[in-house]
Amino acid sequence: MAPAAPHHADNNNQDSAAKKVKLEQNVGKPSRVIHIRNIPNETTEAEIIQLGLPFGRVTNVLVLKGKNQAFLEMAEEISAVAMVAYFGGCVAQLRGRAVYVQFSNHKELKTDQTHSNASASAQAALQAAQVISNSAGAALVAGAGAALQPANGGTEIQVEGGPNTVLRVIIEHMLYPIVLDVLYSIFQRYGKVLKIVTFTKNNSFQALIQYPDTGSAQMAKTALDGQNIYNGCCTLRIDYSKMTCLNVKYNNDKSRDYTNPTLPSGDGDAHQLLTSGGVLAPPFLGLGSGLASPYGVGVGGVGLPAFGALTLTPASPALRALTAPPLPLATVLLVSNLNEEMVTPDALFTLFGVYGDVQRVKILYNKKDSALIQMAEPHQAHLAMTHMDKLRVFGKAMRVMLSKHQTVQLPKEGQPDAGLTRDYSQSPLHRFKKPGSKNYQNIYPPSATLHLSNIPATVSEDDIKEAFTKRGFTIKAFKFFPKDRKMALVQLATIDDAVAALIKMHNYQLSESNHLRVSFSKSSI
Repeated sequence: MAPAAPHHADNNNQDSAAKKVKLEQNVGKPSRVIHIRNIPNETTEAEIIQLGLPFGRVTNVLVLKGKNQAFLEMAEEISAVAMVAYFGGCVAQLRGRAVYVQFSNHKELKTDQTHSNASASAQAALQAAQVISNSAGAALVAGAGAALQPANGGTEIQVEGGPNTVLRVIIEHMLYPIVLDVLYSIFQRYGKVLKIVTFTKNNSFQALIQYPDTGSAQMAKTALDGQNIYNGCCTLRIDYSKMTCLNVKYNNDKSRDYTNPTLPSGDGDAHQLLTSGGVLAPPFLGLGSGLASPYGVGVGGVGLPAFGALTLTPASPALRALTAPPLPLATVLLVSNLNEEMVTPDALFTLFGVYGDVQRVKILYNKKDSALIQMAEPHQAHLAMTHMDKLRVFGKAMRVMLSKHQTVQLPKEGQPDAGLTRDYSQSPLHRFKKPGSKNYQNIYPPSATLHLSNIPATVSEDDIKEAFTKRGFTIKAFKFFPKDRKMALVQLATIDDAVAALIKMHNYQLSESNHLRVSFSKSSI
């Protein structure tokens, strides 16, 4: 039977009750009942519960499938406040669709046998949520203060530093062992992880994690700080380390340098992690989770909400419903409002290549002002979107957003394409293919000043100005670096001009063995 609105004492009729459901105010007084709208038609009660369970105990749920709305009742008002606050800062998603979370005008969710939560599936989901909440609470009491034994004695923890490439991670309420591979699987979603060192200090398990660029570190810190790896425990506390580079001597269960796989193993022993006093066996059981990420999709094997198996078995229907497989992170961008008279795959490759390694470009055959661009990593797609959405390119304000496509398909043999699709996966012009490249440290928003590099000693200021002038650009100012004449700054009249100049002048041949490298500069002349 179709679900209905929250029950009122003076109205038990399902159809009449459903008519009373209205879109509620975005800003309302706090309530234990949360109103969720724009849900997909196929949404289950278990999926609604999954949104709320990380914030506290769920006591009731109601799905109005015909109206694409749902109500969720929390045991405590503070849990509801935490949930609304969290999803006020990031978009909640169900089945790839953005949903909106706000307080309900109802102070209590009353239902009867005519409502959806009387169904077997709804009752099973609520019972599963109850078991998970109770088990997590009991484990927190039993394991209070538990931590791993020393894993890498002698490593000094650093006090917090400013934004850089190394994060310091402290895991609180660690009821289950967190091994290095778990940390890697979590943090690699936000960029290429170069090195990890784990250790115990002041009776808390800690890790230092190094990225190649500050953008990835900042994204990981923003997304993961305060999240739980498992429901109700193993909380990540993240800040910046004062260290700028990690010195890893061994590749084992305590430390790893992913850029140097030939390091010796030393005396790492994963068994020690699993036999530390006060630490429970990990609730892996191959389960995914629905952690909200900056890309609006789930991340497998980590946190919010992370449903540990606890006392449930993997065969439990309610648990299967609560732990649907996560979606992969997006690497494909949809770019629209392009100047179709001037834009080419090579131009887009060069421009987007400032923020990541472009793998493929497809200008849409039947809509040539739009294109799909596949980046090598999700964080590169995010950086490109952040810096270039609404950027004017060849006179038009380009729009950049994440695409629903996971890859850019190459045309089939015989399929008309007119050269609009290009594969750049083996291009020698990728800026970030080398781990730890200095290019990671020099990623800046578009500006009127360009940074030039790879200039041979035989090329003068006049030579470079002449090259720009021949391509139609007027240089407002020029300056070689005082200590390194292989690099220079060149200032153009507008950001629009600088964007066009970067596209046309990057990889410009200056000599037989030198091609100009062009990027946006953080400073002006």
